[in-house]
Amino acid sequence: MTTTHHRLPVWAALTAALALLAGCGTTKLPDEAATPVESRNPVATTPNVAGAPATSTGTPQSQVASVDLERAAAARAAAAAAASSQRIVYFDFDSFVIKSDYKAMLDAHAQALTANRAKRTIIEGHADERGGREYNLALGQKRAGAVLNSLKLLGASEGQMEAVSFGEERPAVTGSGEEAWAKNRRAELKDR
Repeated sequence: MTTTHHRLPVWAALTAALALLAGCGTTKLPDEAATPVESRNPVATTPNVAGAPATSTGTPQSQVASVDLERAAAARAAAAAAASSQRIVYFDFDSFVIKSDYKAMLDAHAQALTANRAKRTIIEGHADERGGREYNLALGQKRAGAVLNSLKLLGASEGQMEAVSFGEERPAVTGSGEEAWAKNRRAELKDR
């Protein structure tokens, strides 16, 4: 008797589940829901005078822009070549923060270092003539170190790079004034 009591609720649950599934199978979707998402010959519907839809075929119009992969690859290669040909990062006065303008250049140099693990780069930090000699040497080292750390974060190995400072000792432009000073606040990437 105990086995009959346990099976009775199981049969009742199975019967209820089958009845529920049978009811779901008879649901009919409207014809509009059966329309494919994409069609080679799209059909445009326009209402006629009576308000009923009338169909007319038209020329398929794609909303997706075509992509020329070869042209895109060539453009990326040209941009990378242009960025890797740049070798100087300029800094604001009394700063060693790298501006976002140099992201593409640093990315290209990091990719070149990553692709060729035998390649070595020296990063020279420089400062303008304002400030004391020791201060400018320290600032130049911070600028070179900031570039080294950026390249390292982009995948280059620290063993491939060396950061050195020349402070104010090797100006790119001689003279006093903002135009000359702006050219001297820099870090230069040089292959060894």
